[in-house]
Amino acid sequence: MTLRIHFTADDLARTRVAEGPRPMLELDIALRMLREPAHRARFDAWRRESSARLAPRHRMALDLVPVRGWSLDLLLPVEPGGTRELWEKVRATPPRQVREHVERWTGRVTRLPGWTARIVDDPAFVGELADVFEETYEQLVAPYWPRIEQLAGADRAMRMRHLTEGGVERLLQGLNPPRVRWNPPVLELTMASGHEGDVHLDGRGLLLIPTLFGCTHPVLGDDAGGSQPWISFPVVPDRTPWLPLSTTTTAGALTAAPRSLSALLGRTRATVLCAIADQPGLTTSQLASRTGISPASASEHATVLRSAGLVGSARDRQAVLHTLTPAGAGLLNASASDIGGEPAGVRG
Repeated sequence: MTLRIHFTADDLARTRVAEGPRPMLELDIALRMLREPAHRARFDAWRRESSARLAPRHRMALDLVPVRGWSLDLLLPVEPGGTRELWEKVRATPPRQVREHVERWTGRVTRLPGWTARIVDDPAFVGELADVFEETYEQLVAPYWPRIEQLAGADRAMRMRHLTEGGVERLLQGLNPPRVRWNPPVLELTMASGHEGDVHLDGRGLLLIPTLFGCTHPVLGDDAGGSQPWISFPVVPDRTPWLPLSTTTTAGALTAAPRSLSALLGRTRATVLCAIADQPGLTTSQLASRTGISPASASEHATVLRSAGLVGSARDRQAVLHTLTPAGAGLLNASASDIGGEPAGVRG
């Protein structure tokens, strides 16, 4: 399905990048990805860890967020802010608004569990569902939130470079190729389901929200006030592992690498590879600072890893940016079970 978003000059001027991921959007997409067999190298470790922590009552959250199609957005507001504040806002939703959300949602889906009638009939049930979703968030997303923010921060630096060097159009070109294509003045989105046709922004602009779990198709929605549409974009390439493959201190310095990886590559070189996986796009000087070695040593190790096909490097003016290759991702994923060894859609 293809959705076409039409821009005017005013829309380009008002298009912006969100400061960071939105917790409830991550939960929405994570609930889908948990049951999605795709991107096994990237998400299977997370699927195993998270599934083991879910309780039977969390099944209700899965029932309200299908793998494909519309979720009940009442329970998953895509807004900035702390999770506690967002859940309290959900619990305080007036009955009239609850009814409106549910009616819109039931008009878009074909199969519903029988118990969903309680959402409208029993006002207290919304609070119970908020509890369920909050607990599910604590199991699926919260343990990894610092890591998600770290990757989003690195990605934002890259997006800001695109914006500075080529303007909004360059930013749009690099959002999520080939699933998001900029064909001026139209942004063409390949959607998984739920949306197709044309959207005219009419001067409102577009909000671009980074997401880790939404690494495949973009998600489309409106902000809380309905005044500005938004789409999601992935923070890192879908081939890149994202679970922490090394222990990070509060100061941000790497202190460990998997034992098997250290045995294969040597402790320092394994740490360099983990650092590049932790923050794609590190310069050589940043890599040296992050791993506690000299710039000359960081350059030497990166060169060896590049020669082995585990790392790719690209020059950006005077800097060399280091990223993981699919072979490097595969090696790190294979050693992910050895962490912590010796020191070394669519929304409505």
